[in-house]
Amino acid sequence: MIGLYKHCLLCPRSCGVDRLAGEKGFCKESAELRAASAVLHRGEEPPLSGKGGSGTIFICGCNLGCAFCQNYQISQGERGAPLGRAVTTAEFAQICIKLMDSGAENINIVTGSHAVPAIVRGIIAAKDAGLTIPVLWNSSAYESIQTLELLKDHIDIYLPDLKTLDSSIAHEFYNAGDYPQTAAAAILKMIDMVVTRHGENPANREKIIIRHLILPGRLESTRSVLRWFAENAKDRALLSLMTQYTPVGAGEKTKIPAGYLHKSEYETVLGWLREYAIEEGFCQELVTGSDWLPDFYRTNPFSSELSVPVWHWSDGDISL
Repeated sequence: MIGLYKHCLLCPRSCGVDRLAGEKGFCKESAELRAASAVLHRGEEPPLSGKGGSGTIFICGCNLGCAFCQNYQISQGERGAPLGRAVTTAEFAQICIKLMDSGAENINIVTGSHAVPAIVRGIIAAKDAGLTIPVLWNSSAYESIQTLELLKDHIDIYLPDLKTLDSSIAHEFYNAGDYPQTAAAAILKMIDMVVTRHGENPANREKIIIRHLILPGRLESTRSVLRWFAENAKDRALLSLMTQYTPVGAGEKTKIPAGYLHKSEYETVLGWLREYAIEEGFCQELVTGSDWLPDFYRTNPFSSELSVPVWHWSDGDISL
């Protein structure tokens, strides 16, 4: 599987670079698996955070280029290279085990789409070392069907974004004009994999939670997403609406939406939930401000209320 890095076509970018030789594609990563932080995250959706927190591992690099990425330090980098360091298969497995031993409800792998072969090796090694909690795939959904197939025997829960179904917004803000059709197909594939592995039981809807971040001034984009969800996923997945858009301005070349989501916009979206009869799922309270934004230079990138650090790129293991 590692040979897939030789002429990399893992994601929809299809860069074709030789990452085994150290070349880097759009994701800014070679074949090395690099991580920035591992924490017990209490800010995920309730069934994911549970009592112990979600055992979140932040992978470096990304195959999107979102203009307002909250994790830009590790996804895009501030000086041309994402923050973080390489971890071996054995170290990745050890991080998973430490998260589990620290009380994590699951292993939550964030933005690993460009590093699937190495991550699969790490998951297998972790399970061989005694990992028994579910593994969660937390991604932008900008993924190829062929690469998702590599995950089907190793992932228990999927947490994809559905950022937009508007190609102009996808091009302007997410650096991928083909995002809408690519992400929609990827999410349908994830749903099918969950059904194939776990059956059609309604309780399994918690195994695929589709996130959507509402952008201020772009409500029609959200309406399209809600309509798509109602028509394609409502009976097989849960929706998680997020209001935490913050104009961090990571993408200096792109004009981003200014300000925060307005209360009237929030109420409009709540009305659409009723219109499309979307009754189950999660809806974030209206969030303004930037106190929650992560800083991956810190041992704990989040506030102590949101997370407990277990591993950090600069220090390795952290005593709890």
